[in-house]
Amino acid sequence: MHVVFCALQPSGDVVSLLENVAVISEGTPGLVTWEAALYLAEWALDHEQVFTGRTVLELGSGVGLTGITICRCCSPNKFVFSDCHATVLQKLRENVQLNGLSEQTSSTVRVEELDWTAATEEKLGQIGADVVIAADVVYDPDVVRSLVKLLSTILRCSTTEVLICSTVRNPETYSSFKQQLGNVGISHDVIPGPVSHAFPYSRISAIELIKLYTRPKQI
Repeated sequence: MHVVFCALQPSGDVVSLLENVAVISEGTPGLVTWEAALYLAEWALDHEQVFTGRTVLELGSGVGLTGITICRCCSPNKFVFSDCHATVLQKLRENVQLNGLSEQTSSTVRVEELDWTAATEEKLGQIGADVVIAADVVYDPDVVRSLVKLLSTILRCSTTEVLICSTVRNPETYSSFKQQLGNVGISHDVIPGPVSHAFPYSRISAIELIKLYTRPKQI
């Protein structure tokens, strides 16, 4: 276990994270920060208006880098971190508190267990998200199937803005994700990448941010 300090620009604020050294730990990849989470956090810093004053749900929050950055810098009305692995949720709560965003002291921040295979329309309606985000969640074919089903439910029930950021490690898996989205009537647009380089990480990997929608785009 170690503490990672990531300086934010231009404010100079610092996000402190407790995370594991091992890429896979306790049967999950959710205890480390992945490149797409950093990429999405940087994009958020350049597009604060997407989150300001809105209710944001993050799927697969992991150790919380992206969500903590948005909470600290983008002034959401409410931010719901979520994951399904017990150890990840424990570490996520610790990181949220470490960065002064305790659920006990702020009504704007919540950490919730959300099983993608069991999430109901009622549960999603209670959260009432205006924006749904996820980073580095497209990595396993079985996970992709559950994710697509959940995203279909989210988009069917509301006008939520959905942003998915992925490191394309396996082009076949990522292509299958997009194909499955299309099969359930979900289209996507590729969003230009972040301008700010607020975090230190390797930028060699192919990372793509997409926005999902089910209705014809307005001209």
